[in-house]
Amino acid sequence: MTTAHRSLGLVALVVREFDEALDFFVGKLGFSVVEDTYIPEQDKRWVVVRPAAAGASAGAHLLLARASTPEQAAHIGDQTGGRVFLFLFTDNLARDYQQFKAQGVVFVREPQVQPHGMVAVFQDLYGNAWDLIEPNGANRSWP
Repeated sequence: MTTAHRSLGLVALVVREFDEALDFFVGKLGFSVVEDTYIPEQDKRWVVVRPAAAGASAGAHLLLARASTPEQAAHIGDQTGGRVFLFLFTDNLARDYQQFKAQGVVFVREPQVQPHGMVAVFQDLYGNAWDLIEPNGANRSWP
């Protein structure tokens, strides 16, 4: 059996509106826009962002998916029932923590040392919980 080469490419995040989501992810978290394409047949946009310093193949990208039904809209900000949903790796948690706070990002758990590294928990503009993680030496190969 040959070894398959796979990676997680996109994670969909249900959002209310594209532009407000871009304001948060690009304007407050410093993400880069990978693609923003209008799809006329479906009257929607294909909007993909990633952490700014990440290369094209470094980690999963985030697909900002506008809710198109009342059922989808009901899950905006609660895609995982309140538990941490996404994990943003950093090489310097103290720097990013200060930058994000200065941008008005809400932290629900201050930075603390965990067995796997330094971790703080913040909320995105919809209330989804994110871990901001600076992996310790043993775990630096994760990201």
